[in-house]
Amino acid sequence: MLYTILFIPVMTAIVGAALALIWRPGASFASAIQHLAAGVVFATAATEILPDVLHAARPVPTLVGGALGVIAMLGLRRLEAVFIGPFGMLSAIGIDILVDGLVLGLGFAASPRAGLLLTVALALELLMLGLASVGALAEFVARPVFRLLIVAGLTLLLPVGVLLSAPVALMPEAIRLGMLSFGLMSLMFLVTEELLVEAHEVEERDWVTAMFFVGFLGLLLLDEMMP
Repeated sequence: MLYTILFIPVMTAIVGAALALIWRPGASFASAIQHLAAGVVFATAATEILPDVLHAARPVPTLVGGALGVIAMLGLRRLEAVFIGPFGMLSAIGIDILVDGLVLGLGFAASPRAGLLLTVALALELLMLGLASVGALAEFVARPVFRLLIVAGLTLLLPVGVLLSAPVALMPEAIRLGMLSFGLMSLMFLVTEELLVEAHEVEERDWVTAMFFVGFLGLLLLDEMMP
């Protein structure tokens, strides 16, 4: 069932990439989608992963896992800045998708409910990634079909990330809690240092800003309606 669900964010990335070949979204639209995705990701982290970490009441695994999550995300950002040209761009996209898969797997390790909600959140994020990646690759890859195939190939790193996180469910509770804290920090980094930072690079509009809260409230409603 898990790998059937993984098909959703993989397909949204490919659909976004295919759509970008025939239509380039305006800056306000792109910012609105980033706000929406940030709201969904934030709500998922706050409602599904944070409570598990808090209720465990084990500060050492929480601190160690969270600190490692922050260090890892900052390190990945530095690593992405080192590489330039097409290799650097593809590395950055691939790393983002791999980490998304890892976090998604950790979400399913916490609970199927958390995993399903994270799937919705990451589907929106990967839709935006697909839209942006095809246009960015145009400088290095002339043929549109090759750009689409490159993005489609990179999306396969999502299930790879999930596979890497699979053993977490079988580990001792302290390690599992530390990994959940790691995933929580990764999601917070995604919201605050990537999605919202990029979204605020364009002129602010009220309806665009409101999309963050649309995503947040929409995820809360979806959570409440789930059995």
